[in-house]
Amino acid sequence: MKQRYIALAAALMMTAGSLASCGSADTSSSPYNGSASGDSIGYVAPPNDQNGISGDTSKDKPESSGLKYDGSAEMAGEAENLAGIDIPYNEEYAHLEENGFKLVKDEPLSTFSTDVDTASYANARRMLNEGSPVWNDAVRTEEFINYFSYDYKAPTGSDPIAITTELSDRPGFETKLLLVGVRAKEIEQTQRPPMNVVLLIDVSGSMSSEDKLPLAQKAFLMLAESLDQNDRLSIVTYSGEERIVLEGAKGSDYKTIEKAVMSLSAGGATAGEAGINMAYSLAEKYFIKGGNNRIVMATDGDLNVGVSSVEELTKLIEEKREGGVFLSVLGFGTGNFKDSRLEALADNGNGNYSYIDSEREAKKVLVSELQGTLYTVAKDVKAQIEFNPAAVAAYRLVGYENRLLNDEDFTDDTKDAGDMGAGHNVTVLYEIIPAKGVLGSDGKAGIELKYQADEQAQQGEYADELATVKLRYKQPDEDQSSEISEVVKTEQYTNELPANLAFAYCAASFADFLKKGSGSATQPRDILTIIEDNGLDTDEYRKEFVELVAKAYTIYRNAYDDIQ
Repeated sequence: MKQRYIALAAALMMTAGSLASCGSADTSSSPYNGSASGDSIGYVAPPNDQNGISGDTSKDKPESSGLKYDGSAEMAGEAENLAGIDIPYNEEYAHLEENGFKLVKDEPLSTFSTDVDTASYANARRMLNEGSPVWNDAVRTEEFINYFSYDYKAPTGSDPIAITTELSDRPGFETKLLLVGVRAKEIEQTQRPPMNVVLLIDVSGSMSSEDKLPLAQKAFLMLAESLDQNDRLSIVTYSGEERIVLEGAKGSDYKTIEKAVMSLSAGGATAGEAGINMAYSLAEKYFIKGGNNRIVMATDGDLNVGVSSVEELTKLIEEKREGGVFLSVLGFGTGNFKDSRLEALADNGNGNYSYIDSEREAKKVLVSELQGTLYTVAKDVKAQIEFNPAAVAAYRLVGYENRLLNDEDFTDDTKDAGDMGAGHNVTVLYEIIPAKGVLGSDGKAGIELKYQADEQAQQGEYADELATVKLRYKQPDEDQSSEISEVVKTEQYTNELPANLAFAYCAASFADFLKKGSGSATQPRDILTIIEDNGLDTDEYRKEFVELVAKAYTIYRNAYDDIQ
């Protein structure tokens, strides 16, 4: 293995170096440059700054990052792109400001909805495989982290989810990394509840290319092979008009399902609203009490007739989900892909959002991870981490920018949140600055903070408790939530990166590199070094990740003057 990585590093023309080469945490080269005024730490990004996954609260500035190109690409919606990079103009992504550091004395609570979507990583992979840099706003860090599986403890007892925590150093910096992992219970295939599935398939003209409708047909035939006589499957299509292609077929009738799926062809406009209404009506008609009632939508998101905006779609789906039918979304294609709309549909429909760029990804989502994709075991899962000011000076949540909740939302059972399917993992990463005297820290890590004057004088019997992790969830057929919690002790700290935390950091760092190029503290060589040193390429998807990091290095080096 080591020889392979050496060869890969040589091919990338990387210089050998330790992880410390990605930056130091002394005040002269600190990624943190802020004042104590305000609720969060200010950030000033110099050229080629060493910010890594640290809190940059300003938009990327491609013109100052060493790009060789001039000008900027045309964009639809609110998407932001790297200057001059040729990405199809009408792909649509929502812009999100990165989370910054929060002072624990002012904001001890970090509250958000969990997320098991993986579309952002697969979509970025598609761009890289086409030889293109990745659209900045197409990168959602938590979806990079959660694309991969981790080794977390399984739930026991009546709770369908369990908490795992890990605490270690951020390589090359004085800050620490805290991982919170959540694992949902497994369901044996023989014990799974019956399924009532409605395939809602976009057959408009924009879906005609091979990477859209033809790929969706292959994906759904994979799904059909896993059904049995207790399941029901219906197919609704929409373009200029909505149409029922198959109604309430038994899952064991594969030939009938195959014939219906393969009869589809693309053409016409895209009236998504009518198709959504018809799919919910059909799902309600064949509703299985105690079963898994779900719509699986396949589209590129190019809804151009009727309800089509994110706001309109959100309102429509919020009204529909109350009947107990969940909505999962599979995104397809390139060129006019509308990511922001599809994410809104899935998030508000109590379902998952995946991007299908290949038959291999279709198999991963609809075969290998079928239970996690289609069988919800815990809905409206919310997380609230309470940091102890005697142990932590400041923290930053890595990713989850569009999943943030108000603190009071945590106990509000009317507030919608993310759902977890059988066997799903949710991984959350924090960068933290320990208080003075905790984990060997001076409590600053390069930050000038006025409240350091009191030197965390309140340290006492609770200084050994770093944080309390609380999760609230509902059973799939219930409306009242339950809560579980776990205390993170400072004694959990280890200076050797645990495997889960190490790979989550690599995934987060890769997302950061794709957004910032040479402005990212952790460059491809650093990611590959961590993976090699810790033996993290343990399955086919992680091995592919290694190759993707190498490919991104080549692409970005051609786009930037100063990628090392």
